[in-house]
Amino acid sequence: MDTIAVVGASLAGVHAARTLRADGFAGRLVVVDAQAHQPYDKPPLSKQVLRGEWSADRLTLHDAVDLDADWRLGVAAASFDLATRLLVLADGERLTADGLVVATGAAPRRLPGTEGVRGIHVVRTLDDALAIRAAVEGGARRAVVIGAGFIGGEVAASLCLDGLDVTLVEAMPVPLERAVGPVVGGLMADIHRDHGVDVRLGVGVDRIEDEGGAVRAVVLADGAVLPADLVVVGIGVFADTGWLEGSGVELDDGVVCDETLLAAPGVVAAGDVARWLSRRARGLARVEHWEHAIAGGQAAARRLLVGDGLAEVFDPVPWFWSDQFDRKLQLAGRGGAGHQFEIVHGSLEERRFVGMYGHDGLLTGVLGMNRPRHVMQLRTLVEQDTPYAEALVAGRAA
Repeated sequence: MDTIAVVGASLAGVHAARTLRADGFAGRLVVVDAQAHQPYDKPPLSKQVLRGEWSADRLTLHDAVDLDADWRLGVAAASFDLATRLLVLADGERLTADGLVVATGAAPRRLPGTEGVRGIHVVRTLDDALAIRAAVEGGARRAVVIGAGFIGGEVAASLCLDGLDVTLVEAMPVPLERAVGPVVGGLMADIHRDHGVDVRLGVGVDRIEDEGGAVRAVVLADGAVLPADLVVVGIGVFADTGWLEGSGVELDDGVVCDETLLAAPGVVAAGDVARWLSRRARGLARVEHWEHAIAGGQAAARRLLVGDGLAEVFDPVPWFWSDQFDRKLQLAGRGGAGHQFEIVHGSLEERRFVGMYGHDGLLTGVLGMNRPRHVMQLRTLVEQDTPYAEALVAGRAA
């Protein structure tokens, strides 16, 4: 290959570029990203940056600029044609890419009809986090966070710790039900309540009211009116694949890949945008977590370089963490509604515990709250497809 383009200077994209160089690719390497910022780390956006504890410079992945790459920052990819290998950028530049790494990540969903209303935010980019921080420093005092997933929960906790009056709204019966199930989800709701967050569960948003173009209140489906001068929407994301429509690359809630992250000849995908064939998930899976982006970027780059040679299967155990108030939630594997769940260390009451998820007789996940050592130790059992009953015994003995 003479030219490889990495579209998306995300964590996955940067690690793909690093791996390409480390594994011997000496040709032209072009990195494209719609954001003008140098590549940066995203987990602190909803926590340290939002609370004003970290500056933007602290997030920068400084070693990324030493990759001997042609950087195209501040310009998005507009289209790609698989047959001709032509990559067109939004500014009209045209590149022929023998190899393509798709790492454009995901974009946040927004509430319909709220375009142009001041005071409504999402948290996906550095600019998003800085805009919310500016609103807080500008005097915003009443915040409504819509969506109690990982981002919504972290934002609500950060704003509450910053002294704002915070209401957290979630349409599901408990926060994070799909990810961690009703028991842990219910506990997360209680933790927020204990810190003064007004938690509204099982109710959606009817509309946003504004005054003079600025948000004034959030009206819920049950008729409740929540006054607000700051609204943060965290209702999920969708894979950022619009620029690949009509490219010849298969799209379905992401870039569809085989078990090695290959999407088409000379095309791989990594990170939030990749939907790959996973044995662990028993079908196509898309994972939106930090560690997965790193591993996926590295694996996708190696898959691209091996060409028609023997490629490695990509199927790591998903791993995530979330910091909310003084609690750190960590999950290795999968859990959520429909899985068995049993605590093997600690208790819900002390809010420091380890629990195990099972499905169809196998261990599917290990979750810890303020128990990082145990989670890391027991993670291997998930990787080994340990029978659930056997895993519970091992978990209690750990």
